[in-house]
Amino acid sequence: MKHNLEASSYSRRTQYFQVFLMGVSAFIMNTTEFVPVALLSDIAQDFSITTAETGWMLTLYAWIVAAMSLPLMLLTSRFERKRLLLALFAVFIASHALSVFAWSFNVLLISRVGIALSHAIFWSITAAIAIRVAPEGKKALALSVLATGTSLAMVLGVPLGRLIGQWFGWRATFGGIGVVALIVFILQARLLPTLPSMFEGSFRKIPELLKNPMLVCLYLLILLVFTAHYTAYSYIEPFMRQVGSISENSATFILLLFGVAGIAGSVIFSRWGDKFNTRLMLISTILMLASMLVLLFAVTSVWALSVIALLWGTALMLLIISMQAKVLMVDVSAQDMLMSMFSGIINLGIGAGALFGGYAVTHVSLSSVGYVGAAIAVVALLLMLFMIRCFPELSKRLG
Repeated sequence: MKHNLEASSYSRRTQYFQVFLMGVSAFIMNTTEFVPVALLSDIAQDFSITTAETGWMLTLYAWIVAAMSLPLMLLTSRFERKRLLLALFAVFIASHALSVFAWSFNVLLISRVGIALSHAIFWSITAAIAIRVAPEGKKALALSVLATGTSLAMVLGVPLGRLIGQWFGWRATFGGIGVVALIVFILQARLLPTLPSMFEGSFRKIPELLKNPMLVCLYLLILLVFTAHYTAYSYIEPFMRQVGSISENSATFILLLFGVAGIAGSVIFSRWGDKFNTRLMLISTILMLASMLVLLFAVTSVWALSVIALLWGTALMLLIISMQAKVLMVDVSAQDMLMSMFSGIINLGIGAGALFGGYAVTHVSLSSVGYVGAAIAVVALLLMLFMIRCFPELSKRLG
């Protein structure tokens, strides 16, 4: 009897560790997506190109994830999940090795393609894996661990990546991510159980989902919000350094605050998201719009930028979680597909934002990125007001 209890306790501890491992995997995946934002100036200087040209790293990555998330999810839908996870991590690690030794900017872009393809498959399967390895009755915990890993990528991953880049060069940042990914790969190989695919969807479900006008509007809103955000945020590091003459350490501090604010947004949602979901979405969009509008006036003051970073970061996380919750409610039988499209559209917005921001930097000025982002945020706000008026079900409680 005692032996059975010990075995059960050991098994449960292993399951908790497997969930934690998936959270660390999410942290790594999101860190490598976001970290170029903090290294744009260094990479541009190394390859003797402009920051706007370097911004193509963000656009290419995001658009590959956007275009390939759904096709790759369906293409690999019958694959055993542990092997698929290990295979994508192998590509992820090899691509980071190529980033470290990239002898030209084009080679760096090629390495980012490999990472983006890994990212596209990872986010199509990771939530289902986390839920399956979680201890009984701990599915919500598994999903919150993944969300925390994603948040920590902005809180710790981006500023830490920037600090490593400052001290040892930007290549060391990508090398560090590759080494951590290798450790995670070894732990995944040793600890994860065999997980046969349980996916039963097909492309035929997509037209049915897209006949839902509220879902289409939600996806359009997601696209606009992320396009607006990344138009300004993609160039926030050179904006602070060149327009505001902010020191390197102060710029790192502002990026850290932005990430910390994401955790605050997550806490606010867990407290009031069930009851006031739509209201939180509306307030968050207004806060994002206001933050981008006053960005240029605040750029010379670290204190003013700190306040903006806290408000903007909180608003963005609230919007992500609120919109995700709304999308998942549309059809509980097709949540994998809904989330795959959700992830794809977010990345479409990231790519479009980086492109618009780059265009503004090149053809207007670096100081204009806040205003260009704000103009797109106005369209997002108008769409949200339209949705609140036309879809009463949008305001239903989540619980």
